[in-house]
Amino acid sequence: MAQPVAVSLTPLLKDELDIVIPTIRNLDFLEMWRPFFQPYHLIIVQDGDPSKTIKVPDGFDYELYNRNDINRILGPKASCISFKDSACRCFGYMVSKKKYIYTIDDDCFVANDPSGKPINALEQHIKNLLSPSTPFFFNTLYDPFREGADFVRGYPFSLREGAPTAASHGLWLNIPDYDAPTQLVKPLERNTRYVDMVLTIPKSTLFPMCGMNLAFDRELIGPAMYFGLMGDGQPIGRYDDMWAGWCSKVICDHLGLGIKTGLPYIFHSKASNPFVNLRKEYKGIFWQEEIIPFFQNAVIPKECTTVQKCYIELAKQVKEKLSKVDPYFDKLADAMVTWIQAWDELNPAVAAKSNGKA
Repeated sequence: MAQPVAVSLTPLLKDELDIVIPTIRNLDFLEMWRPFFQPYHLIIVQDGDPSKTIKVPDGFDYELYNRNDINRILGPKASCISFKDSACRCFGYMVSKKKYIYTIDDDCFVANDPSGKPINALEQHIKNLLSPSTPFFFNTLYDPFREGADFVRGYPFSLREGAPTAASHGLWLNIPDYDAPTQLVKPLERNTRYVDMVLTIPKSTLFPMCGMNLAFDRELIGPAMYFGLMGDGQPIGRYDDMWAGWCSKVICDHLGLGIKTGLPYIFHSKASNPFVNLRKEYKGIFWQEEIIPFFQNAVIPKECTTVQKCYIELAKQVKEKLSKVDPYFDKLADAMVTWIQAWDELNPAVAAKSNGKA
């Protein structure tokens, strides 16, 4: 039987995980998460006006960065970090020194399972990350490494060790993560279905990644988790997490890594304005019909053996093939390269290892 991850009475990965939260407001929502988050270190990325004071409840261990800090730390390379958009969260990924990242939005609350028990979303994400994925052959009983499950008859024994899990993509109760047109035609729709399931997204299959309830192994896939150029001064928004998801998935497929989706659930408390969202998404709704085939057909050379090398190669292909869609993609491709340069500057030991110098 596939061995499930053991449940620990002490917080899992207490000293190996950072929680990254982008925000423009006081973080009162942390009170609800206190039983689960307080043992961990928080990285808060303040968007918008840097002169505004963000209040954090007492008792949390955190560091807070605003736009002035981003400019000071990155200098000219700060241009790759979005402004007035939650995409700024990826700065937290860059400055973290931990192996794992969990990121959550400030309108996401603790959900309850069908029995009424509060869900420790972070613990479930960690279990997902610490057990292998199965991207090369689909197991019809879903995640074989969960308690009570296993590989079904006909599953190749040669593939049962699985692959390292790079990311864990959680879901949401209450407000679904819909695009603006769907919000407009289904304004009252709420997700009340709790599906007790975790599965690996198969190799060569893309998915729309949502960044509001997401965990990943920073050492395995961190440099690919760039949330692009969104928000102030950009022609598009609300595609930040999806861009990171498409890039990450293509790179995971190339490097033999897995991504899981399903549990855990959080309670998404607030629906964003669909008319504001439509303005942000308008071009993306058209562009994605060309972006997605681009990623479906992207081929990374076998010489690209690190996430950084893969990402630079993707940036090159974005410039070559998507710039014809809109000049924005030429700018985005340059920002992707800048992002990797900034990542390596802030993480020199990891960069040296990736380049074979350590």
